[in-house]
Amino acid sequence: MSLKTEELFSLENPVFRAYLFYNSVLVLKMMSMSALTSFIRIRNKAFANPEDAVMYKRKPITNESVERVRRAHQNDLENIQIYFVAAFSYLMTSPSPWLAKTLFLTFTAARIAYTLVYAVVVVPQPARFLACFVGYAITGYMALQGAVHFLA
Repeated sequence: MSLKTEELFSLENPVFRAYLFYNSVLVLKMMSMSALTSFIRIRNKAFANPEDAVMYKRKPITNESVERVRRAHQNDLENIQIYFVAAFSYLMTSPSPWLAKTLFLTFTAARIAYTLVYAVVVVPQPARFLACFVGYAITGYMALQGAVHFLA
């Protein structure tokens, strides 16, 4: 089924609504990483900048818990942004609503799981690898579908 542009970007289109919903969840998730980093820094009194450390009369130091959260946030920035583009391309192919919603949900769950098993409650490998790979595979699938659909 191929939708016209005005139907594709209509709030009546369940795929477009799911795209907007899950993208909003992912944006909030990425925003929460900054707050989590600050919380962990303060809890561990680990400040990277001299001006921040002065407030607590400490020298700037690094902390493994803070660094884990920062690395998880960096991983989000490296993966979620390209997902947004791949998901948009996929949306433009008029995919099956069930499959599209399942992919959007699964990617979002995988990104949340990645943060939980890496930065919140450290779980041994392969938990982090699996969470990352699921999201990576979904992004690749969507990008491939878009590329094939729009091949000139």
